[in-house]
Amino acid sequence: MSRSARVFIRNFQGRAAHNLNLPGFKITPKSAVLATAGLWEPGDGFFDPNVRLRVHGPDVFVTTVVPHGSDDEAEGVEFMLHADSPTPVNVAVTITVFEEFETHALIE
Repeated sequence: MSRSARVFIRNFQGRAAHNLNLPGFKITPKSAVLATAGLWEPGDGFFDPNVRLRVHGPDVFVTTVVPHGSDDEAEGVEFMLHADSPTPVNVAVTITVFEEFETHALIE
């Protein structure tokens, strides 16, 4: 089973680390996490969660997605957000948390 959360970031430009705490998502360092980014334009008021994200325009993307959470640490996800734009843009980041991974391997 998976759960998703979306965060809207206004006037973003360049590259920066972000942290999104997600209480109740049952995230651990073994959680499998996917993060996507898209451009958005503010509607009336604060924001519309049903807004249609845009693909045309400057490239926006997420790298280095790291889940965190334990008995002594808040459950959440850290990620690097990038916007290759000469001017600030509005970015929506969608975080999807899946079940924990089941196996691991080392490749050298």
